Amino acid sequence: MFQSTTTHHILTRFLISNSRSYILVTLIQIIDMAVRGSFSSRAGFILAAAGSAVGLGNIWKFPFEVGLGGGAAFVVMYLGFAFILCFPVMVTEIAIGRKTGKNPIGAFGALGYAKWSIVGKIGTFAGMLILSYYNVIAGWALGYLVEMLMGNFDIGNNFSAFTTNMVKVVFYTVTFMSITSYVVGKGVAGGIEKVAKILMPTLIIMIVSLAAYAFTLPHAMKGLEFYLIPEFDEITAATVGGALRQAFFSLSLGMGTMIAYGSYLSKKENIVTATALVTLTDVIIAFIAGLMIFPFVAFNNGGDMNNLVSGPGLLFVNLPGAFESMGPTVGVVVGSFFFLLIAFAALTSTVSLLEVPVCYVVDEMKIIRSKAVWYVSGIIYIIGIPSLLGFGVSDFFTNSIVLPASTDFLSFAASIADTLLLFGGFCIVTFAAYVWKKENLVEEIKNGYEDYEGSIAHKFLNITISYICPVLLATLFIIVVLSHFFGISLI
Repeated sequence: MFQSTTTHHILTRFLISNSRSYILVTLIQIIDMAVRGSFSSRAGFILAAAGSAVGLGNIWKFPFEVGLGGGAAFVVMYLGFAFILCFPVMVTEIAIGRKTGKNPIGAFGALGYAKWSIVGKIGTFAGMLILSYYNVIAGWALGYLVEMLMGNFDIGNNFSAFTTNMVKVVFYTVTFMSITSYVVGKGVAGGIEKVAKILMPTLIIMIVSLAAYAFTLPHAMKGLEFYLIPEFDEITAATVGGALRQAFFSLSLGMGTMIAYGSYLSKKENIVTATALVTLTDVIIAFIAGLMIFPFVAFNNGGDMNNLVSGPGLLFVNLPGAFESMGPTVGVVVGSFFFLLIAFAALTSTVSLLEVPVCYVVDEMKIIRSKAVWYVSGIIYIIGIPSLLGFGVSDFFTNSIVLPASTDFLSFAASIADTLLLFGGFCIVTFAAYVWKKENLVEEIKNGYEDYEGSIAHKFLNITISYICPVLLATLFIIVVLSHFFGISLI
């Protein structure tokens, strides 16, 4: 960053006051971007943004949410909401980020609405909270990878013993956070984009390969029937609400990630097309993840899909037994491959989550990236300690969170984060439509999409951002708050 920020700001104000100095102002902005970092290509942005969306939310959380939601009916709702609700919100976040070239907190001030920076602060905190417990789950995945390599299939029956082994869990979570910090510390192009270009294609190949293998297992069709054949008469308001919440969560919305990533995006890029590709990639991978996991679960349960282990333990409890049934050699290969996939998916998530607060510290506090990364990751790890202790190590953090939606701290943190994301998404679309004004949003989207105004995409986004998204998000926010924290069910 510039060493003398005061001088830089004075110079910028002086140049802006002189209408003939537009070119010089533009040069300063270009220098800012060069120093701050940016994506080197459109493909790099799409892979990085898709990597943010495609992660634990798709491969760990999506399957057990499908299980809780009753199977295929949930999937249908999820796919619809991903494009009706999430696509417009993502377009808005990316546009705000690219317009300002700022982090989620600084972006609102750069647009002239400093009071709205509270929205960015809430989103950033939500992202840090999510990363604090995601890192715990990622540590489990890394540990299970090691256990699978050693042929310890009994780990699924000893999930509680594993999560309470503090030596192992601390080692794996510290290791995973260190890997995440290393990647983010390398910068946007040299770290996040470079890793995304490797991990995302690898992730897709791994998921497709495992799904193809899962189809060959006994009882696989029972799992696929549960997953693919909807019983629409079983769709309830709870199914709809859960699918809407999961779609919003899985696409990393409401926490400022897409504002941060948008701030590194070139003005030449078409935001609408890029967002559509990110959304499509996310839902396709989530869908294929279900094709992979439910045949494994059905195989392990002898075709019985009525008594699934739901929640965080779906993968960690159900699947090791399935791998063991494949025989010692095949089981080690497939089991190791599977949990390597989970670790890769976790890394694509944790990298994007860490980038948001790091982006803020670099932009606003003028701390160099290498130091900012380790400061922020240390704070987040400390925030995650209660989640780490909340699976049997500490009775307080395991059983004493007296809320309708949770008893352990990790579930409590997830409930808080879900609520904040919905609130943040509502505020962002409301801000774009009625405070910043839709005309300014249109002007930003037209960079890279000259024919946007008056197009079908414009009409669709205008309706959804102005009316559908605010109403749906506000309604869901109220429902979630009442349900998670007060035990009042409106659906």
